[in-house]
Amino acid sequence: MRAPTHFLLLIGLLTASGCGKKSTDQLLDDLKSSEERDRLVAVRLLPQRTGDAARIIPALIDALKDKESDIRRSAALGLGSFAEQAKDAIPALQAAKGDRDARVRESAAIALSRIDPDRFPNPSKIKQPVK
Repeated sequence: MRAPTHFLLLIGLLTASGCGKKSTDQLLDDLKSSEERDRLVAVRLLPQRTGDAARIIPALIDALKDKESDIRRSAALGLGSFAEQAKDAIPALQAAKGDRDARVRESAAIALSRIDPDRFPNPSKIKQPVK
């Protein structure tokens, strides 16, 4: 009896939550939401919309200033996924390398290496000095 009950509950939740795919405009609006969950979902889904890079990249740059570190981190990684198209994000990502959260700093460095690998080497490939 448990499996059918869980299945019906899942179907109900999906139906109630509007499980349909959100438009880019809806995700861009969600990125400005007062709800952290909405912003987090949006910042993680927007980089998949590569055809809308011209609209998404500026929004992700703004998200680098979010009060929540998970959103700043995801914004940095999302910008890196656009590679060369995100060159306008370089100054903001350089600033994010000074973030108070180490994960945001690391994500910003990774993003920079994906956007301009000649100028910003991949941090994981930089040899650490032997102690």
